[in-house]
Amino acid sequence: MDYIFYTGLIGSLILVTGAAWPEKKPKKHPAKSLKNWLFAIGGLIMLLYAIFGYQQGGPIFFVMLEVLVVIASVMMMLNTPDNIDTPIISVLALGLIIWSLTIFEGYNTIFFILGLAGIGLGYAFNMGTLRRNLALTLGSALIALFSYIEASWIFFWLNTFFALFSAYYLFKSLPKKRKNS
Repeated sequence: MDYIFYTGLIGSLILVTGAAWPEKKPKKHPAKSLKNWLFAIGGLIMLLYAIFGYQQGGPIFFVMLEVLVVIASVMMMLNTPDNIDTPIISVLALGLIIWSLTIFEGYNTIFFILGLAGIGLGYAFNMGTLRRNLALTLGSALIALFSYIEASWIFFWLNTFFALFSAYYLFKSLPKKRKNS
């Protein structure tokens, strides 16, 4: 085992802990949320892991993903309003999608592209919202599928667990049906 593996393992564990961390009542500022700090720190460490992997011949796609995650995390921690960060993250994701299409390596790249857009938007949306949990669930599931195809096991397990925890919070945030007496 080498420093690249340990970097990915530590980053993944921090991100999965963040995904599993219970969503409490929204904080007045996202920087006061441990969950958000886990996302930001884990994303930064995973960016390092993706860069190390790319330097060793791995796909550039994971670097793209983590750049988007880090930028979205910064916007999240700065508490930028959805009407500002959503267009910025959308344009960034669109740029990365176009770049992905120019280096298209097969139809599995489509899973990456859609997952990238979902995760980027999920990070940008406000905490505890239905659309954030839905975007993170779908985006993570698609990145997990892409990671499986690419045999990138740290990203596969990270995104599988992230999708499961996001799905849990998604179902938890669904409106409850009330029985009429």
